[in-house]
Amino acid sequence: MSGLRVIKPGPLSLLQDAGRHGWQHLGVSPAGPMDLLAAAWANRLLGNPRQCAVLEIAQGGVELEAEEALWLAFTGADMPLLVDGEPRLNWSRLHLAAGQRLQIGYARSGQRGYLALVDGIRADAVLGSVACQLREGLGGLEGDGARLAVGDRLAGGSGGFPRGASVPWPWQPDYQAEQVLRVMIGGDAATFAEAQTRAFFEQPWLLSSQSDRMGARLQGDAMVAPQRQWSQGVVSGAIQVPPDGQPIILMADRQTMGGYPVLGWVHPLDLGRLAQCPANRLLRFVAMGLEEAQDELREFYRFFGR
Repeated sequence: MSGLRVIKPGPLSLLQDAGRHGWQHLGVSPAGPMDLLAAAWANRLLGNPRQCAVLEIAQGGVELEAEEALWLAFTGADMPLLVDGEPRLNWSRLHLAAGQRLQIGYARSGQRGYLALVDGIRADAVLGSVACQLREGLGGLEGDGARLAVGDRLAGGSGGFPRGASVPWPWQPDYQAEQVLRVMIGGDAATFAEAQTRAFFEQPWLLSSQSDRMGARLQGDAMVAPQRQWSQGVVSGAIQVPPDGQPIILMADRQTMGGYPVLGWVHPLDLGRLAQCPANRLLRFVAMGLEEAQDELREFYRFFGR
């Protein structure tokens, strides 16, 4: 077993696997990576199953030291990678010799990077997952929902590869491009006035600085939402419209129940591009059909595994 010692943990670095499923009836949210695609590529570069735990690094500012020789992979936000001061490619797997240090600089575009080790980063599962959920105090290296700290050790396997490898550039997302997110209309949409639904898709929305792993808040011309008197289960990507008319898109650390009317759901794979947007980025939305979204998800699962 090989390992990385944490020299600098960065502002918010969290262990995440495919998520904690099957406990929402008890109010436990799934958590998991904010950018499913980037996390899946990090594991694939090392031949890991998609569910293996990775380190989600928000903003960057991380430094790690190899205790033994090991392979790792890094994907996601454009964060400068340095091995003992020498630059390395993002969206690639690379080798560290014992004692070498990996520095992950602050993001130039995108918000979250994903670091994987061979066979996944090891930790004891809580409710079937190591996904770190700060609010509920679940998961992470010690099972208590704590973020990465100085002195922590990331343990993984010691498998080898003949050479490095990178994700071909056509499959690397451009996080600086204008983000047009696809929405499946549904939920309470039929109770919205037609003009309000149309207004949601016609106007650009600003991503609020109040966004986090729980929800992405939008700012724009306020919508007039219908009233709903009851709560019901919600899922990631749900577009809730609270009384102030500023929509909230639920993300990985969302609550499990919600009482605000739901206009529809953002495509699960588009949530990753949303998670990579900085505050004050303009966003646009377009409608898409459920069957088209299902076809894309089937293709994703065929390639990366369930």
